[in-house]
Amino acid sequence: MRRLWPTSLAGQMAVLVAIALFVAQAINFGLLLHERRSLRLEQVTGPVVTRIVDANDRSGAGRERGRVRRVAANPIPAAAPRDEGVERSVLAALDESGIHAASVRTGIAAIRADDPMLRRFGRQAAKVAQASDALTIAVELPAGGGWLVQRLPWPRRDRGLVWQLIGQTLILYVVVLAPVLWAGRRISRPLRDLTRAAEGFAPGDPGAPLPLSGPDDVSRLIAAFNALRRRVTAMLEEKDRMLGAIGHDLRTPLAALRVRIESVEDETDRARMADTIAEMNRTLDDILSLARLGRPSEPMTEVDLSALVDAVVEDFRDLDQDVVFAEAARLPLRLRPSLMRRAVRNLIENAVKYGARAHVSIEAGAAQIAILVCDDGPGIPEDRLGSVFEAFTRLETSRNRDTGGIGLGLALARAIVREAGGDISLANRPEGGLRAEIVLPR
Repeated sequence: MRRLWPTSLAGQMAVLVAIALFVAQAINFGLLLHERRSLRLEQVTGPVVTRIVDANDRSGAGRERGRVRRVAANPIPAAAPRDEGVERSVLAALDESGIHAASVRTGIAAIRADDPMLRRFGRQAAKVAQASDALTIAVELPAGGGWLVQRLPWPRRDRGLVWQLIGQTLILYVVVLAPVLWAGRRISRPLRDLTRAAEGFAPGDPGAPLPLSGPDDVSRLIAAFNALRRRVTAMLEEKDRMLGAIGHDLRTPLAALRVRIESVEDETDRARMADTIAEMNRTLDDILSLARLGRPSEPMTEVDLSALVDAVVEDFRDLDQDVVFAEAARLPLRLRPSLMRRAVRNLIENAVKYGARAHVSIEAGAAQIAILVCDDGPGIPEDRLGSVFEAFTRLETSRNRDTGGIGLGLALARAIVREAGGDISLANRPEGGLRAEIVLPR
């Protein structure tokens, strides 16, 4: 049922109006049939009762008395179709006229071309009557008085009326549904444009404002969206300016501290201070990168993903880190290379830091490319695999705090990958260690 129901606004409006029209026409059809039948009963009952009352005062069984015959037995076959409404109506009218009939029976049969009843009609009227049925009404008189029988034309079922109502319904559908569909499309078109604009809204690319179209309510909605987009863009620009100022204000004293520690005579203390300042610089870079990720300044570029990952691995090898990369074929892909290098670097850094060594490989499929970074470390508890992607989250039970960091590496890596249209996941390896997987669309 859900598949048959339209999903668009115009389609739902059209279906609802069509159902309402159908119900209204069905009610109208039922009322009209009831009215026509009541009128037909009145037209039949009055003349029939008048003739039967007049014939009852006459004698001569079997002879024609106007349009009424008196016979000794019921002439209507038992298998003939009956009309109980006519029977009840005639019986009630006879009671009101003072004739308490024992029973009233009716029979409906087709009129043959040689039917004697047609002689009472003219040529044209006979043709019309021949297209109808013949209704035979037999009234059983009390006290063995025989039966008074009358035959008259009886219209067949109201097929013409049915086709007339079907035609009227079709005309109503055309006259009513056409404006409804036009109004629905007029409303839904700007709503579709608004939906596409909202789905494609990127903080770094505000785009041109949507034109105001449609009814007043829809136009006001589009104007509100345009204003909201301008406010969001202005807020993001202000945030970038604020982050730039914060980064500048923090790096300046850090640089001053870096210079001043050179005067420290103890080499061990000087090295620890330098490491602390370097860690603060890296933390500051991670925080600013994560905050600015929604508005990257780097353009999309087509790069060889295999060469990009290999270059990151070579940087770790230059630092004498145990990182192995399985060579892969050339894989051209459009992305922001600096950001993707950072995401891959963060994963490899975690693998080396907590698992001693890293195994890096690339698996290319028809629709996506996966970058795998595996380590031989202790892994992560299953119930914490999702929470480690949250900013400033550390696993104290499975990660050594002495290794440094404040829990931004995985959060930044996931934000970068998702901005590129992919996703990142973690899983414990059956043979031990952790596997990080970056999946990117081709």
